[in-house]
Amino acid sequence: MENTENLKVTYLGGPTIILEISGIRFIVDPTFDEANTTYPLGPNLTVTKTAGPVSTDIGHIDAILLSHDQHYDNFDGAGRELAKKVDKVFITAEGAERMKGSSIGLHPWESYIMDAPNGDKVTITSTPARHGPAGIEKISGEVTGYIITVSGSANYELYITGDTVYYDGVAQVAKKYKPAYIFANAGGAQPRGPFFVTMSTNDVLDTSYVFPEAIVIPLHYEGWSHYTQGQDALTQSFNALGIGNRLKILPAGISESLPV
Repeated sequence: MENTENLKVTYLGGPTIILEISGIRFIVDPTFDEANTTYPLGPNLTVTKTAGPVSTDIGHIDAILLSHDQHYDNFDGAGRELAKKVDKVFITAEGAERMKGSSIGLHPWESYIMDAPNGDKVTITSTPARHGPAGIEKISGEVTGYIITVSGSANYELYITGDTVYYDGVAQVAKKYKPAYIFANAGGAQPRGPFFVTMSTNDVLDTSYVFPEAIVIPLHYEGWSHYTQGQDALTQSFNALGIGNRLKILPAGISESLPV
């Protein structure tokens, strides 16, 4: 029998979701600033938030899962204020050096186990991620994705890609894990020029191919000026390849149970 109470998700816009797993409330890449806020990205480079959050009434948060701390479209001003009040902030090892406080820095494939209120074990594992084409690392810095493994009342895995393109690191995750759901940071972001620093539709399709049993849930495709591919592009692409049933678009601001 499918468990529909163990896993709930609420999409708040951009890269931001709340995940309720076995009674633990996670937030992924919190972005709560208002629309029309502009942020520096580098010399003569900015990005602008084009839509505010669906809601800022998020309740208690037990832990934050950050792809990285160095870019405001994943961790804006209000998100940074939230992080000061949360007991656990998972981040790259490099990011933890900057953030200090309650940050928990993880290297790729390193794990941290949490005990859930219902008795489940919830394991957070850092996964490889690359924030653009080969060689981008010296500009973008470290980024990470996460595998969440739940064992106990239900047994399943989730994959949060973080800000990455499809590359060998994502393929390595596919060799180790079989997630039921993939939260893919899409949008084909192009803040620096005519190349993608997050997954394009091709990348999301490639990811779906190496995880043939997973439902793909796109994030990070609306609400910011440097996103170039939205919901329509994703839906059309998946339908064109005959796998539209594997793409799930979350309604904004509504807590939804996901069967596991």
